[in-house]
Amino acid sequence: MKNLSPTKYFGSILIALFLSVAFASAQTPPAAVPKGEVQHYVFDRSRIFPGTTQDYWVYVPRQYDPARPACVYVGQDGVQFNAPAVFDRLIASGEMPITIGVFVMHGRVRALAPGALDRFNRSYEYDGLGANYARFILDEILPEVEKKTTADGRPIHLSHSGNDRCIGGSSSGAIAAFTAAWERPDAFSRVFSAIGTYVGLRGGNNYPTLIRKCEPKPIRVFLQDGSSDLNIYGGDWWMANQEMERALTFAGYQVNHVWGTSGHNGRQATEVFPGAMRWLWKDWPAPVTAGAGSPQLQEILIPGQAWKPVGGTYAGASDPAADAAGEIFFNADNKTYKIGADGAVSAAAPGARVASGQAFGPDGRRYVCAGSEIMAYDATGHARAIARGIRGRDLVAAHNGDIYVTAPGLTADSSRIWLILPRGKKRFLDTGIKFARGITLSPDQSLLYVADARSHWVYSFQVQPDGTLAYGQQYYHLHVPDTADDSGAAGLCVDREGRLYAATRMGVQVSDQAGRVNCIIPVPSGEVTGLAFGGVNSDTLFATCGGRVYSRRVRVTGAHAFAAPNKPAPPRL
Repeated sequence: MKNLSPTKYFGSILIALFLSVAFASAQTPPAAVPKGEVQHYVFDRSRIFPGTTQDYWVYVPRQYDPARPACVYVGQDGVQFNAPAVFDRLIASGEMPITIGVFVMHGRVRALAPGALDRFNRSYEYDGLGANYARFILDEILPEVEKKTTADGRPIHLSHSGNDRCIGGSSSGAIAAFTAAWERPDAFSRVFSAIGTYVGLRGGNNYPTLIRKCEPKPIRVFLQDGSSDLNIYGGDWWMANQEMERALTFAGYQVNHVWGTSGHNGRQATEVFPGAMRWLWKDWPAPVTAGAGSPQLQEILIPGQAWKPVGGTYAGASDPAADAAGEIFFNADNKTYKIGADGAVSAAAPGARVASGQAFGPDGRRYVCAGSEIMAYDATGHARAIARGIRGRDLVAAHNGDIYVTAPGLTADSSRIWLILPRGKKRFLDTGIKFARGITLSPDQSLLYVADARSHWVYSFQVQPDGTLAYGQQYYHLHVPDTADDSGAAGLCVDREGRLYAATRMGVQVSDQAGRVNCIIPVPSGEVTGLAFGGVNSDTLFATCGGRVYSRRVRVTGAHAFAAPNKPAPPRL
């Protein structure tokens, strides 16, 4: 075996030997092992992959009882690894729960003429990142399975708990399985990956980085690969699978693996599959738990503290801002709401004009972008326009009273940054950002950060003594989901140690002062539209996400621009 120390080499051999013996014993069971049934079906009504036809097979073990929903195994590329026979034996021996197998072939768009070629959707469906394949399985295939009956007429009932579901495959089918669990850990908590295609075909090479940075998910993963696997234009499969294992281990995932010397085939995967199933289902029904994550995540997150919904469901919740008391104001339903210290939500400013971005100033007033005016609201709700002719989107009010406003336009030339001085004089500062959105100041207020929602950049400007800006750079490099062309960066905020928090399509991306994303914190409803630190101690992060507002207590303390500046420690370079 190449590139392995003697200890790792012999360790891998022993693991492979153990699992091979286990497989051999599972291949020679007592004759009384009940044999399940396998039925074949065709699905051709997909809305997620329109025009495709998929063959799929459903395995039902003899022990299945319709009175109790069965666990589920989903396999790509049809029936692999001698799975039905393996399941028969492991279910009979009590080494895995009663599980219904659903084995799905990738789709084809059938050609319209005999001389034309079908469109083969395998790479598109399997190698692509994002939630489409998970949606296809969860919203289309599994509901179809539950419409079927067994050969003797029993209805098929599947568990809808992710803890009761496993998904697996080989090559591109393996990355499809991992992606389904990564995108929907609530639906799949166990993954079998053989000779996985975690390389540069459709973005799979990004997984090791994302695994290290993202808050860990409750997924248990078994990996298999061999040193003679593919090494072609897309990447090196053998090295990529080892990188996946190291990333999962670093982030604290429950991960196991068997390395060998085989090539891009299913021989070793078939040998280790029974042992992999035993390990993936071990301790069931105890739930799979998530690891602690990277040291950077552990500096921010508190164990046991998760996102909690605040209030109800709103129409387009966005633009959260904290006042000096830690109360949070946000916009939704064409209104402005307030989250009090007790967590109760109430209307903050009845009759106020519809606003977009908002921020509190050192004078306690709430400044908002409203149409082509910048308005200031005092504690009584009385409003006054402090600047006109600025169609602003977001703003931040500095401790010295200066107000910076982003005004995105249809083009980069019309997307602007404005300065409003304490006496109301406005000053145009900068243009050229494609779509200037979220804006905030560094904790020491020496730098101004501006998010470009239509790229993967957050700009950094040095604030000059007169409030103008200099030395603008595309400084913070954000991650972009495979399903979008930009990060969608919206609201920004900072903590007292200098980290920048960006609301993006992938969740909350947290960067160090050197401009590097250190960690990503997903939010339950997906794309994040706004962020603010609130609470009495400014140690609660509030995020607007779709129609919901979420809160989460953290270890760090937010830095508010209206407060006195503080100088953080230098970044770790």
